[in-house]
Amino acid sequence: MYHEEVANMLKLLGDKTRLMIISILNETDCCVCELVDMLQMSQPAISQHLRKLKDNGLVKESKKAQWVFYSLNKKHEFYPMMQSIFAYLPDPKERIRQLEEKGMRMQCE
Repeated sequence: MYHEEVANMLKLLGDKTRLMIISILNETDCCVCELVDMLQMSQPAISQHLRKLKDNGLVKESKKAQWVFYSLNKKHEFYPMMQSIFAYLPDPKERIRQLEEKGMRMQCE
């Protein structure tokens, strides 16, 4: 059974958009609008990816007023595996910095 769980997790992480999302969320919590701007994708597309990540327990959400912020679940059993994958991904800090420079960081608050 465990092989099946690992295979399903690898399938989930096999999408480049989901990899970018978890990489960003490993650095900072974000709302959908911030991810939309950083990834240059539509809100429904980002929301669908976040839903899949949340349904599998990789991403958590918290509400602040009417806004929903997403964070990486660092207590997930597969977080150590994700950490090893992060070493092979581009550092998301530049995307986050660009968002801050445009004055769009945390625009939902």
